[in-house]
Amino acid sequence: MIVLHGLLGSSRNWLSTGRDLAKHFHVLALDARNHGKSPHAPEMTYPAMMADLIVWMEAQGLAQATVVGHSMGGKTAMLLACRHPERVERLVVVDIAPKDYFWVAHRAEFSAMAELDLTSLTSRHEAEHRFGTRVPNLGVRKFIATNLEQDDNEGWRWKINLPVLTDSLAIMEKNSLQATDRFAGPTLFVLGGRSRYAQSGDHALIIKHFPAAKIEVIADSGHNPHMDQRTEFVRLVTRHTPP
Repeated sequence: MIVLHGLLGSSRNWLSTGRDLAKHFHVLALDARNHGKSPHAPEMTYPAMMADLIVWMEAQGLAQATVVGHSMGGKTAMLLACRHPERVERLVVVDIAPKDYFWVAHRAEFSAMAELDLTSLTSRHEAEHRFGTRVPNLGVRKFIATNLEQDDNEGWRWKINLPVLTDSLAIMEKNSLQATDRFAGPTLFVLGGRSRYAQSGDHALIIKHFPAAKIEVIADSGHNPHMDQRTEFVRLVTRHTPP
């Protein structure tokens, strides 16, 4: 099982859920380009991330796998399944739909990151405080701050490739699929009942591209059902994607 994280995330976001899933699967959680410990690159597109995944699978000797993708990672996973179905045994998409988005909140978050004075920063906690009203949600402030790390001189820097991600935000918001893209294989969509990313009106669109899809909604969950309701998320994934 290959796990792909969302925008501004990393494989670390999946450590707890990954351990639970690892009771049933051989779980491999990856960092996307320009995120986590992966190399920085000037191109940030879904075809590029799909190509990265194929190259990595070939290097690992993996002809096929169950692919789980959350948000941005879900868009990458959907594209891989439609364009290279032979690579995807089963597809699990977490709280994202095959459509265009426009995230006003993300723009405020990226502005807050760009304006953060790293030269005077002393801790991640201070960064959370400095984001202030630009990023009103404390959980989001903490999530963004996980992308900060100390350099060799004990100063602070961004692990993510912030300039490229900022310039590519509009690309990341776009649908990764074309109208004719289809994947007929086993597919599970796990959506958050309190999330605005994928709602009941998107179900028909999901079935259009993924005719075999099962759609499960975890009512008491936001955009991160794998963290908000981890036990239920793992139960659904293991029920629909038997090892």
